[in-house]
Amino acid sequence: MADDYVRLVEVGARDGLQNEKRTLPPQIRVQLLEMLADAGLRTLEAGAFVSSRWVPQMAGSAEVLKSLTTRTGVTWTALVPNVKGLEAAIEAGCREVAIFAAASEAFSQKNINCSIAQSLRRYQEVMVRARDAGVRVRGYVSCVMGCPFTGHVKPEAVAAVSASLFAMGCYEVSLGDTIGAGTPAATKTLINACSQVVPVSVLAGHFHDSYGMAIANIHAALEAGVRIFDSSVAGLGGCPYSPGATGNVATEDVIYLLNGLGMNHGVDLDALIEIGEFINAELGRETASRVSRALLAKRGLVETN
Repeated sequence: MADDYVRLVEVGARDGLQNEKRTLPPQIRVQLLEMLADAGLRTLEAGAFVSSRWVPQMAGSAEVLKSLTTRTGVTWTALVPNVKGLEAAIEAGCREVAIFAAASEAFSQKNINCSIAQSLRRYQEVMVRARDAGVRVRGYVSCVMGCPFTGHVKPEAVAAVSASLFAMGCYEVSLGDTIGAGTPAATKTLINACSQVVPVSVLAGHFHDSYGMAIANIHAALEAGVRIFDSSVAGLGGCPYSPGATGNVATEDVIYLLNGLGMNHGVDLDALIEIGEFINAELGRETASRVSRALLAKRGLVETN
């Protein structure tokens, strides 16, 4: 693959929506996902097979997966916490799933009620079943540059969890800056530590914009050799650990950066902006994308202060 090609993983319909206050029905989520695929995105999180009691926004994920169009070159993925979730995803026709671990013991305990080591042992069973079913598995690592409960997280701790996920069979490992506290220098240090134990070609960056550093961190990760990034249309998804702060980096902003760097990605920015307006209207929110706000204002479609 060319060194100037960047692959985006669109997480708006899962990681984004699950952190929005309003719960959308499956048919709206399907419409969102189909529009995003039409815009050129090729890997899209479509749902999560988790308890609807704890994550009501993801209720109906099976219906969403079953309703999506089968497209050549497009992968619809889902988050699964255990074998039960994996079985539900397989039943819904999912051919790729994601599992999630943390680099912080405190976060692991509070988020999934077990230690890091226990979570990794649990995922061994998931990996075996997924392999038998021919389902690919992507790994997430949370709190890679800070924990909301304990603060600083050592890059070596992130590298250790990343290596474990890769060794058990995850084809890709997404490094999540859960609280968005990372900086470009910290990003490069993190990528360097992880690339000592995992090929940089399988590392992905998942940056939150709580401190306004997401785009700067993506640029730093690009310079460090990363070519895969998670992003969310319109910046869907707040940050539950930083009330009032933005969460996922907006896909529109990432595309604008990549366009400016002359990198290839295959995504239509104008279409993304329209999709962002659609989903924002459904949620009753304003876009978190600075690029969308600027370009819409330039076109005279929104008022400026």
